[in-house]
Amino acid sequence: MTHRRKTRRIKVGNLAIGGGAPVSVQSMTKTDTRDIAATVRQIRELEEAGCDLIRVAVVDRKAACSIRQIKAKIRIPLVADIHFHYDLAIEAIKSGADKIRLNPGNIRDTSDIAHVIRLAKKSKIPIRIGVNSGSVIHKGGGEREKIVTAAVMVEAALGYIKLFESMAFNDIIVSLKASDVMTTIEAYRKMAAACDYPFHVGVTAAGPSRIGLIKSSVGIGALLAEGIGDTIRVSLTGDPRDEVAAAKEILRSLGLRRFGIDIISCPTCGRCEVDLVKVVNSFSKKLSVMYPSGTTLVSRGSPRGDSHPLIRPLTVAIMGCVVNGPGEAREADIGIAAGKKTGMLFKKGAMIRKIKESDFVKVLLAEIKHLL
Repeated sequence: MTHRRKTRRIKVGNLAIGGGAPVSVQSMTKTDTRDIAATVRQIRELEEAGCDLIRVAVVDRKAACSIRQIKAKIRIPLVADIHFHYDLAIEAIKSGADKIRLNPGNIRDTSDIAHVIRLAKKSKIPIRIGVNSGSVIHKGGGEREKIVTAAVMVEAALGYIKLFESMAFNDIIVSLKASDVMTTIEAYRKMAAACDYPFHVGVTAAGPSRIGLIKSSVGIGALLAEGIGDTIRVSLTGDPRDEVAAAKEILRSLGLRRFGIDIISCPTCGRCEVDLVKVVNSFSKKLSVMYPSGTTLVSRGSPRGDSHPLIRPLTVAIMGCVVNGPGEAREADIGIAAGKKTGMLFKKGAMIRKIKESDFVKVLLAEIKHLL
C-alpha cells in the first residue's frame, strides 16, 4: 500500500478529504449550471458512475442561485467554481454550496477575499485554492508569464494560504494544475514540502480521451504513488463519466480503492488457443449492461482497497494460456484459464470444472450473479 502524505482532514458536506480518508473521485459538469434539469441529470449519471464530489461552473448570479435547487436533487457534495467575481462566491455559499473554489490568478483583491472567507467561516464550508497554470499572473508587472513554472504556481498558492491564515481560516484544500505533466508533478512536490493541507490533484486541460487519459494517468499516478493527493479529477474533453471511470482505474491500479468488478485478461500471444479477444469483449459488454455502475476493464493485477457501495467488489480473470492463466485464475474470485477450445473454471482459488469456449461468457455471468 502506498504511504500517504499526512494532511489535515477537511469535510466537504459529508465527505472527508485528507487526514487518511480514502482518495475521492471528482468530476465537473459540462452543462450550463443555469439549466437545472440538464445539470441534475448529468450529476445523477456521475453519481451512478461512482463520482464522490461534483463541481459546477458559476458564471453569473443565476448560476449561483441554481445551486440550491440542484443540491436538493443530488446525493453528493457540490463545489461552486468561481472566477473573476467574488460576489458569485458569496451567492453560491448562500445557495448552499458545500465548498467553493477560488482562483488566485483572477480574484486578488484582499477585501473581496475577506468577504468570502467571513461567509465561508460562518457557513462552515471549505475553500479550494485552485491554481491553474493558464491563469497565473506574474507578481511583477502584472503580465502573464511566458512559461509558467512550478515555483510561480506554488508562490501563488502560498500567497493565498498566508492571506487565509491571517484571517484565521484553515479549511483549505489546494490544487496546482498545469497542462504540462512534469510542471504539475513538480508543483505538487514543492507544495507538499510547504504545507499540510489536503491536495486536489489533476492535470488540467489534459485533452481528448486517448491523450488525456495517458497524461492524467502519468501525472496523477506518479503523485499518488508518492503519497501525494487526497482527491483527484481526470480532466478530459468529453463525457464526464469517462473522467470518473479513469479516476477509479488510477486508484484501483495503485491499490488505493477497489471498485465493482475488476476484469483481469491477458494480452494474448501465440500460445493462446481460444479467441480470447472475442470472449473478453463479449463478456465486458454484457457485464456493463448488467452492472453499468461497477465495471472497469483492466489488463492485470488485483489491488486491494475499499469499495464503492453500489456493487460488491469482485475480481474476474479471463486468461488465454497455461503460463500465467492458472495462477491469475486462482487468485481471482472467479477465473478461467483457457486451453485448446476449453478452459478450467476457478472459484476462490479452487478448481471447479472444465467448460467449453462457447460457454465462457455465460458461465462467468452466472457465477457473478450468484456471488453478488
